[in-house]
Amino acid sequence: MQGDAQEPEGGPLIADAVKDNWVDTRAPAWARPYLRLSRMDRPIGTWLLLLPCWWGLLLAMLVSDRASWFDLWIFAGCAIGATLMRGAGCTWNDISDRDFDGAVERTRNRPIPSGQVSVRQALIWMSAQALVSLCILLTFNWAAIALGFLSLVPVLVYPFAKRFTWWPQLFLGLAFNWGALLAWTAHSGSLGWPAITLYCAGIVWTLFYDTIYAHQDIEDDALIGIKSTARLFGAQTPSWLLYFLIGSVILLGFAALQGAGARSIPSLLIALAGPWAFGWHLNWQLRHFRSGDQSGLVRLFRSNRDAGLMPVLFFAIALCV
Repeated sequence: MQGDAQEPEGGPLIADAVKDNWVDTRAPAWARPYLRLSRMDRPIGTWLLLLPCWWGLLLAMLVSDRASWFDLWIFAGCAIGATLMRGAGCTWNDISDRDFDGAVERTRNRPIPSGQVSVRQALIWMSAQALVSLCILLTFNWAAIALGFLSLVPVLVYPFAKRFTWWPQLFLGLAFNWGALLAWTAHSGSLGWPAITLYCAGIVWTLFYDTIYAHQDIEDDALIGIKSTARLFGAQTPSWLLYFLIGSVILLGFAALQGAGARSIPSLLIALAGPWAFGWHLNWQLRHFRSGDQSGLVRLFRSNRDAGLMPVLFFAIALCV
């Protein structure tokens, strides 16, 4: 009948997808549910997985004071791998959370709870993405390959963390920032303390941005018993965000000092400008944080791509000085 709502071709739109994204507007209808499983309509997660990889690679290059054509492949391989592994991880998350997602307004239209994709189809799709990622990983050195396999532990555990701890964002941080260790090792052949410090900085950063993100679902999460730092902190969230801001900037600055401390003074100062600019952006987010502003929360969360790119920019410039 005229006036009735019609479901768009390729399944219902996801509530927090980027408006007019390429999946909803240009991808073939049959592929859209699978691309939505991989969050291709919401690229911010890929950026947040990728940026620590680039931090680790550039910091390793600062320490070794060398660059090669293989580093260019590490740079590109991390981008491809982050896209695929984020897709595989999100597919696993949706398989694990299919019952919860159907009860939350923001997630009820996801492909599995809405019936667009079966669990079996999702498992096949997840495996295909992981397999291509493995092919990329196998081009790196053995130490990096070992770290790649170890990264599966936090990835597999994360979807269940919200059921047994108030700190699932910590488990997300353990998974999402593993690339800092892997990319460093892919360049240098072994782990170093700057990489570990960088990894810790990324974890605290994740606590910052994912606490902001979790405030979107705070009411639904309370109804179905899902735990999060947003629910844990409540009205004290701004104070906790400030702690996470300070912690991430200090750790990122210390990593930059460890990595560029032996270089020239201009190079060191430029490298340290990365954490400063990063902290400035997080402070901007904190000043604009409003727990009840749904669109504002999404905007702040997505802006972390720009925050994470700032150390990339300054580390790259420091490498050239």
